[in-house]
Amino acid sequence: MRKVALFGPPATGKTTLARWLSKQLDQPHTDLDDLLFTDDGPLPLEEFRRQAAEITRTDGWVVEGNFSKLADVVWHRADVLVWLDFPLPLILYRIIRRSLRQLAGREDSAQARRLTWSAAFFSRRSLLRTAIRKYRSNRPRYARQVAETAGLGVEVVRLRSPRAVQRWKSETAKGPAESHLREAARHTTGP
Repeated sequence: MRKVALFGPPATGKTTLARWLSKQLDQPHTDLDDLLFTDDGPLPLEEFRRQAAEITRTDGWVVEGNFSKLADVVWHRADVLVWLDFPLPLILYRIIRRSLRQLAGREDSAQARRLTWSAAFFSRRSLLRTAIRKYRSNRPRYARQVAETAGLGVEVVRLRSPRAVQRWKSETAKGPAESHLREAARHTTGP
Protein backbone atom coordinates (compact mmCIF):
# COMPACT_ATOMS: atom_id res chain seq x y z
CA MET A 1 0.00 0.00 0.00
CA ARG A 2 1.82 3.07 -1.28
CA LYS A 3 -0.99 5.07 -2.93
CA VAL A 4 -4.08 5.75 -0.86
CA ALA A 5 -7.14 7.85 -1.67
CA LEU A 6 -9.60 8.71 1.10
CA PHE A 7 -13.03 10.24 0.73
CA GLY A 8 -16.27 10.69 2.62
CA PRO A 9 -18.63 13.36 3.87
CA PRO A 10 -17.43 16.27 5.98
CA ALA A 11 -16.44 15.59 9.59
CA THR A 12 -15.70 11.89 9.15
CA GLY A 13 -12.02 12.26 10.01
CA LYS A 14 -10.51 12.20 6.52
CA THR A 15 -7.67 14.56 7.42
CA THR A 16 -6.85 12.82 10.69
CA LEU A 17 -6.75 9.41 9.02
CA ALA A 18 -4.83 10.73 6.00
CA ARG A 19 -2.16 12.31 8.18
CA TRP A 20 -1.82 9.10 10.19
CA LEU A 21 -1.51 7.02 7.00
CA SER A 22 1.02 9.47 5.59
CA LYS A 23 3.24 8.91 8.62
CA GLN A 24 2.67 5.14 8.71
CA LEU A 25 3.46 4.70 5.03
CA ASP A 26 6.09 7.45 4.86
CA GLN A 27 4.28 8.99 1.87
CA PRO A 28 3.34 12.63 1.23
CA HIS A 29 -0.17 13.77 2.18
CA THR A 30 -2.34 16.08 0.07
CA ASP A 31 -5.67 17.54 1.13
CA LEU A 32 -7.55 18.32 -2.09
CA ASP A 33 -9.32 21.23 -0.35
CA ASP A 34 -5.93 22.90 0.14
CA LEU A 35 -5.20 22.38 -3.55
CA LEU A 36 -8.58 23.65 -4.76
CA PHE A 37 -8.97 26.74 -2.57
CA THR A 38 -6.28 29.31 -3.33
CA ASP A 39 -5.94 32.90 -2.09
CA ASP A 40 -7.44 33.94 -5.44
CA GLY A 41 -10.46 31.64 -5.09
CA PRO A 42 -11.12 28.09 -6.24
CA LEU A 43 -9.12 26.71 -9.12
CA PRO A 44 -10.92 26.08 -12.41
CA LEU A 45 -11.84 22.39 -12.71
CA GLU A 46 -9.28 21.62 -15.45
CA GLU A 47 -6.42 23.14 -13.42
CA PHE A 48 -7.62 21.31 -10.30
CA ARG A 49 -7.65 18.02 -12.22
CA ARG A 50 -4.20 18.73 -13.70
CA GLN A 51 -2.64 19.42 -10.29
CA ALA A 52 -4.30 16.38 -8.69
CA ALA A 53 -3.13 14.19 -11.59
CA GLU A 54 0.42 15.49 -11.18
CA ILE A 55 0.43 14.41 -7.52
CA THR A 56 -0.93 10.94 -8.28
CA ARG A 57 1.60 10.24 -11.04
CA THR A 58 4.23 9.66 -8.37
CA ASP A 59 5.16 6.33 -6.76
CA GLY A 60 3.51 7.02 -3.41
CA TRP A 61 0.94 9.37 -1.91
CA VAL A 62 -1.99 9.80 0.45
CA VAL A 63 -4.70 12.02 -1.05
CA GLU A 64 -7.86 12.98 0.77
CA GLY A 65 -10.89 14.86 -0.37
CA ASN A 66 -14.50 14.47 -1.28
CA PHE A 67 -14.12 14.99 -5.04
CA SER A 68 -15.50 12.03 -6.94
CA LYS A 69 -15.18 14.06 -10.15
CA LEU A 70 -11.45 13.35 -9.84
CA ALA A 71 -11.99 9.57 -9.62
CA ASP A 72 -10.10 8.87 -12.84
CA VAL A 73 -7.00 10.80 -11.74
CA VAL A 74 -7.05 9.92 -8.02
CA TRP A 75 -9.19 6.89 -7.13
CA HIS A 76 -8.28 4.82 -10.18
CA ARG A 77 -4.55 5.35 -9.57
CA ALA A 78 -4.71 4.29 -5.91
CA ASP A 79 -3.67 0.96 -4.42
CA VAL A 80 -6.37 1.44 -1.78
CA LEU A 81 -9.52 3.59 -1.79
CA VAL A 82 -10.88 4.30 1.70
CA TRP A 83 -14.54 5.34 1.93
CA LEU A 84 -15.51 6.82 5.29
CA ASP A 85 -19.25 6.12 5.17
CA PHE A 86 -20.58 7.12 8.58
CA PRO A 87 -24.29 7.46 9.51
CA LEU A 88 -25.85 10.88 8.91
CA PRO A 89 -26.65 11.68 12.59
CA LEU A 90 -22.99 11.17 13.53
CA ILE A 91 -21.86 13.36 10.64
CA LEU A 92 -24.23 16.16 11.66
CA TYR A 93 -23.07 16.00 15.28
CA ARG A 94 -19.44 16.20 14.17
CA ILE A 95 -20.13 19.09 11.76
CA ILE A 96 -21.74 21.09 14.56
CA ARG A 97 -18.88 20.34 16.97
CA ARG A 98 -16.18 21.14 14.41
CA SER A 99 -17.91 24.32 13.21
CA LEU A 100 -18.17 25.62 16.77
CA ARG A 101 -14.43 24.93 17.29
CA GLN A 102 -13.58 26.70 14.03
CA LEU A 103 -15.80 29.69 14.76
CA ALA A 104 -14.17 29.99 18.18
CA GLY A 105 -10.75 30.11 16.47
CA ARG A 106 -9.59 26.81 17.97
CA GLU A 107 -8.99 25.05 14.64
CA ASP A 108 -7.20 26.27 11.52
CA SER A 109 -7.92 24.90 8.07
CA ALA A 110 -8.86 26.16 4.61
CA GLN A 111 -12.51 25.77 5.59
CA ALA A 112 -12.09 27.44 9.00
CA ARG A 113 -10.60 30.54 7.40
CA ARG A 114 -13.76 30.97 5.26
CA LEU A 115 -16.37 29.95 7.84
CA THR A 116 -19.06 32.27 9.22
CA TRP A 117 -22.04 31.54 11.48
CA SER A 118 -24.36 31.84 8.50
CA ALA A 119 -22.25 29.54 6.35
CA ALA A 120 -22.08 26.96 9.12
CA PHE A 121 -25.68 26.89 10.27
CA PHE A 122 -28.17 29.38 8.87
CA SER A 123 -27.92 29.98 5.13
CA ARG A 124 -29.65 27.90 2.46
CA ARG A 125 -26.19 26.52 1.57
CA SER A 126 -25.02 26.05 5.16
CA LEU A 127 -22.70 23.18 6.02
CA LEU A 128 -25.53 21.36 7.77
CA ARG A 129 -28.04 21.62 4.92
CA THR A 130 -25.40 20.80 2.34
CA ALA A 131 -24.26 17.76 4.31
CA ILE A 132 -27.82 16.40 4.48
CA ARG A 133 -28.51 17.07 0.80
CA LYS A 134 -25.20 15.61 -0.40
CA TYR A 135 -25.44 12.60 1.90
CA ARG A 136 -28.77 11.65 0.37
CA SER A 137 -27.86 12.40 -3.25
CA ASN A 138 -24.20 11.32 -3.41
CA ARG A 139 -24.22 7.91 -1.70
CA PRO A 140 -25.80 6.01 -4.64
CA ARG A 141 -23.36 7.65 -7.07
CA TYR A 142 -20.44 6.91 -4.75
CA ALA A 143 -21.47 3.27 -4.56
CA ARG A 144 -21.42 3.03 -8.37
CA GLN A 145 -18.08 4.84 -8.67
CA VAL A 146 -16.52 2.76 -5.89
CA ALA A 147 -17.67 -0.44 -7.64
CA GLU A 148 -16.14 0.83 -10.89
CA THR A 149 -12.89 1.61 -9.07
CA ALA A 150 -12.85 -1.85 -7.44
CA GLY A 151 -13.39 -3.34 -10.90
CA LEU A 152 -10.10 -1.75 -11.96
CA GLY A 153 -8.27 -3.72 -9.27
CA VAL A 154 -8.16 -1.03 -6.58
CA GLU A 155 -8.72 -2.41 -3.07
CA VAL A 156 -11.74 -0.68 -1.51
CA VAL A 157 -12.07 -0.27 2.24
CA ARG A 158 -15.50 0.99 3.36
CA LEU A 159 -15.46 2.09 7.00
CA ARG A 160 -18.90 2.79 8.49
CA SER A 161 -18.01 3.97 12.00
CA PRO A 162 -15.18 5.47 14.04
CA ARG A 163 -14.75 2.04 15.67
CA ALA A 164 -14.27 0.46 12.21
CA VAL A 165 -11.63 3.11 11.47
CA GLN A 166 -9.77 2.22 14.66
CA ARG A 167 -9.87 -1.50 13.84
CA TRP A 168 -8.59 -0.84 10.33
CA LYS A 169 -5.82 1.40 11.67
CA SER A 170 -4.77 -1.37 14.07
CA GLU A 171 -4.66 -3.88 11.23
CA THR A 172 -2.75 -1.47 9.00
CA ALA A 173 -0.24 -0.60 11.74
CA LYS A 174 0.61 -4.28 12.12
CA GLY A 175 1.76 -4.38 8.53
CA PRO A 176 0.76 -6.34 5.47
CA ALA A 177 2.42 -9.64 6.44
CA GLU A 178 0.47 -10.01 9.68
CA SER A 179 -2.76 -8.80 8.05
CA HIS A 180 -2.46 -11.38 5.27
CA LEU A 181 -1.72 -14.16 7.79
CA ARG A 182 -4.81 -13.22 9.83
CA GLU A 183 -6.92 -13.04 6.65
CA ALA A 184 -5.68 -16.48 5.53
CA ALA A 185 -6.44 -17.91 8.98
CA ARG A 186 -9.96 -16.49 8.85
CA HIS A 187 -10.62 -18.12 5.49
CA THR A 188 -9.31 -21.53 6.56
CA THR A 189 -10.97 -21.65 9.99
CA GLY A 190 -14.32 -20.14 9.08
CA PRO A 191 -16.14 -17.12 10.57
